[in-house]
Order: sequence, then structure tokens, then C-alpha cells
Amino acid sequence: MISFTVRMRFAQEDRAEIAEILEALTAASRQEPGCVSYIPHWVQGDTCTVLIYEQYKDQKAEEAHRQSAHFKKYAVAGLYQKMLERNREDLAALA
Repeated sequence: MISFTVRMRFAQEDRAEIAEILEALTAASRQEPGCVSYIPHWVQGDTCTVLIYEQYKDQKAEEAHRQSAHFKKYAVAGLYQKMLERNREDLAALA
């Protein structure tokens, strides 16, 4: 299982557009056969930061996600064009 978080900061004026993009990206990502979990969050107390928790069955499923048309449309051509910062944290399950 592959698990990680992606934290992105955006300008306050982009908040509504980011929410719309994330809704579309989330709906499409959850339909991928290898996607176990895809949950975007606004960080409480920081209205400009999004944290996405993602899980995929394996490395092949994660790669399929990054190569998908919806990822390229909503993440690469949408979120990545608006983000001010991005950080990925890979996770290892304890139990």
C-alpha cells in the first residue's frame, strides 16, 4: 500500500476555484481502480492551505493516477498553476 499526503498553499483569492478543481479531481480519482483513498482537506486555521491524503494499492496504481487525463487536467493544469508551495510526505503504516 502506498500512502502519502500532499500539502499545497494557494492565494486567498483562489480559494473558491481551488475548491471546484479539488471536487472534480477527487470525484475522478476515487473512480480509479487502484485508488484506495483520496481525501482533500482545508487545514483548520490556515484558509490558504490544502492537505490531500492519498492511498493507492501499489506503485503501479499511483503512477496510473499521475498519468490519468483527469490528473493532468485538474492537478497539473489547474492546481499546480495556482499553488504557491507544495510538499509531499510519504507515510509508513504503523499497524
